[in-house]
Amino acid sequence: MGMARTPLIVVALKEEAAHLDSRYPVLVTGVGKVSAAVAVTRALSTRELPSELINIGTAGALREGFAGTQEIKTVIQHDFDSPAIEALTGQAFGPSITLRADGPVLATGDVFVSDPILRESLAERADLVDMEGYAVAAAATAFGVPVRIIKHVSDQADGGAFKSWQATVDECARALAIFLHVS
Repeated sequence: MGMARTPLIVVALKEEAAHLDSRYPVLVTGVGKVSAAVAVTRALSTRELPSELINIGTAGALREGFAGTQEIKTVIQHDFDSPAIEALTGQAFGPSITLRADGPVLATGDVFVSDPILRESLAERADLVDMEGYAVAAAATAFGVPVRIIKHVSDQADGGAFKSWQATVDECARALAIFLHVS
């Protein structure tokens, strides 16, 4: 009888996995949607499928009141013009991906959000922002693998985001490891 399948933990950077124990395998994808999509697709096509993918990492808060560890309800791409592409081609590409019944909306894009105008615009559609979540969810979904996205708020996606992320990434990694250990 084969071994039970286990989850695959997916992170962008090794710093985000710094406090994980060794009970589950960890995939480090690199930063951004392309790196995440390629790494997850490669991993899922070259090994037995995991029981689920759990994408953990940091995220910027787009609205007041979002802090700590959050399990994402829906993930969207904020830098992909789905309506324009659909108008041109007649086909829908890049729709939102709903993962669970409740929780915040995560906007994923290949931009480290620190601009107040972009932050305000994104806050109309989402609560948090990252650079890999949508790609991880899309790749997992394409393989029929359940996916969860767990993000710890590292910054306020504002002018101080670069400094805040660097100062808090280790604390965020610790909180994510604790969340995984108890969930």
